[in-house]
Amino acid sequence: MNTFKALGIEPGRGICYSGFRHGQRPGEKYPTFEQVKEDLELLQGHWKYLRMYDCDPHAVTVLEVIRRENMDFKIMLGAYIEAEMNNFNCPWKGGVYPKDQLDRNREGNQQKITKLIELANEYSDIIFCLSVGNEACVEWTDHYVSEKKVEDYIRQVKAGASQPVTFCENYVPWLVKLKEVGNAADFISIHTYPVWEYKHIGESLSYTKENYESVASAYPDKPVVITEAGWATNSNGRGINPDNVNEEYQKLYYDKLMDWADGNQILTFFFEAFDEPWKGSPEPLEPEKHWGVFKEDRTPKLVMKSILEKTEVG
Repeated sequence: MNTFKALGIEPGRGICYSGFRHGQRPGEKYPTFEQVKEDLELLQGHWKYLRMYDCDPHAVTVLEVIRRENMDFKIMLGAYIEAEMNNFNCPWKGGVYPKDQLDRNREGNQQKITKLIELANEYSDIIFCLSVGNEACVEWTDHYVSEKKVEDYIRQVKAGASQPVTFCENYVPWLVKLKEVGNAADFISIHTYPVWEYKHIGESLSYTKENYESVASAYPDKPVVITEAGWATNSNGRGINPDNVNEEYQKLYYDKLMDWADGNQILTFFFEAFDEPWKGSPEPLEPEKHWGVFKEDRTPKLVMKSILEKTEVG
């Protein structure tokens, strides 16, 4: 279970970082150097490992800030691969595309994999591991990619870069259809969200442990990392009961999760650093917008206030 030792990395806590602010979104407008620097100064000293989802201009800015400012972070960098197949089971708008769009996506995905390898080599002192995608095989995804293609992307990146390579996915597909992907990967990366599965805060840690241990048992020879686990602080009722999310519950889950992860030396990336207003529907209480330990205006939520207080006392 000791993922730090198995991966040859120093123990430390991780957090998912995406710095898009009001009026910014992937593919359109990106955070500036100064905005990223402000964010990383808020995170520095509290998390050693940052997870980023795509090898886009935002990731390049983050890498440059870390290098120029000599910050103590290591990056898990991903390539966000888009749909290469239609998924008619996607429960929201999306998942089904014209053939020419799927063809363009395949070409774009290959370009991203190539870029991931380039950045891994250029910033090998900062990037400590790599992922070839995010939630691209789970049954509800709107950007479905076949397991065979994910396996191929893993092999390409392993051939071109020296860092350990994985694929980030919900825990369920690892149990039912990703065995060959797991065999190709250097380690397994799982996502576990008790609150999305209508679990109450009192069940949260036991459910996360159950998710983790089921996958770890299925891959006894592979390190297993938690690349997403978090608790929302608001909901309009879409997928999450509004009574089950608030800052108090987020803090409870964070504290319990990190105590368990630290005690078992399981590398865990909490989701996420900052609220992201571009996500989900236009409704202000859309749960996708409210997972940060900081609000979008960079003021701390309850869990972050507690972290800052402990730091000041220490």
